[in-house]
Amino acid sequence: MKEADRVLLALGVALAGGMVIGATDNAALLRAADAIAPLGTLWVNAIRMTVIPLVVSLIITGVASAADVKSTGRIGARTLVVFIALLTATAAIIIPLVGVLFATLPSTQGVRPPLPAGAAEAASQLAAGGQVQTAGSFLVSLIPANPVAAAASGAMMPLVLFALLLAIAIAQSPTRERETLVGVFRALADAMLRIVRWVVLAAPIGVFALVLPLAAHLGASVAGAIGVYILAYSLGSVVIALLLYPTVAVFGGVPIRQFARAVLPSQLIAFSSSSSVASLPALIESAERGLGIPNRVSGFVVPLAVSTFKIGGPVSWTIGAFFIGWFYGVPLHARELATIAFAAVFLSFAAPGVPRGAFIMLTPLFVAIGLPAEGIGILIAVDAIPDTFATVLNVTGDLAATALVAHRERND
Repeated sequence: MKEADRVLLALGVALAGGMVIGATDNAALLRAADAIAPLGTLWVNAIRMTVIPLVVSLIITGVASAADVKSTGRIGARTLVVFIALLTATAAIIIPLVGVLFATLPSTQGVRPPLPAGAAEAASQLAAGGQVQTAGSFLVSLIPANPVAAAASGAMMPLVLFALLLAIAIAQSPTRERETLVGVFRALADAMLRIVRWVVLAAPIGVFALVLPLAAHLGASVAGAIGVYILAYSLGSVVIALLLYPTVAVFGGVPIRQFARAVLPSQLIAFSSSSSVASLPALIESAERGLGIPNRVSGFVVPLAVSTFKIGGPVSWTIGAFFIGWFYGVPLHARELATIAFAAVFLSFAAPGVPRGAFIMLTPLFVAIGLPAEGIGILIAVDAIPDTFATVLNVTGDLAATALVAHRERND
């Protein structure tokens, strides 16, 4: 049985079992359901344990290795610019749209679960701090006085900026020193990824332990809330994918109909397999035959896009954050939205190549904006369904980015 199927099965059993326990209103059964909740907390803590060293090591190895990318010259720089521009535009579009959507949804007051231990205090402190924080104090907070303390407290933006500065410094070091340091951080990243895979294997147990007590106390409202998230995530992916067609037409010189015909085979493979990598051969053929992009461009941009460029990141992270905030009753203010946007643009490149890796990266982001990390378990549990739409969005973004880079190359 596939990993995603095992997680879905655990989710279904937990929802059904929890609703049955809630319907019986048996105190002994409710206590039994609550007794397994610590297993879910342990699983979430295992995720949180891996993320900070994983993020730092992936950012450093990715950026410090960019010294090798310089040899590709102009096309490499243009590719990175296109990636960041598309991610920024996606975040700028999806954040206000999703904010309006969840603002119009009925409040979960009365059916929402209690915030886990520590999360209520963190949320109230962030809410109070968000009311008095000035632009100047926000800018000052971006550079950590103590990077270790920033890592310990889950201050994501300062930590990422420190990692970026360290990576740039390593990239500028002499070759011998650079290779030594990159090798150390690459080994650390590989070790952390191995631990992450172990954590992912335990996902069915963690999801079951998290969802069963919620369903036992809240009943069918949990299933309804999950349905809202799945629908919002799927529709958000479709909307951004559709917006890429006119984007390519306006900025890439490719007619919408031509782009639609070229990208369709890759989209079908992505939808059926939920794998961008499986779509790679079709993407290269679509770029070269469908769009007439030279091999020197498609051969560089398409594999790089498939491996590092996830335009679905801003969609999944934004909707996930808004959903958990709505579900637990934690409001997100301008400061929290800015943190989400920053992470969606710059951390998506560092998402590990393991199942549900993007959501694992969300854990410190949730802590930074006052959302309970336990919400990650819910997002991982239901990701298998909307992930098909997100994968279609990613491969559409891969071909769109390739077309935009090729257009700039042709004009010079």
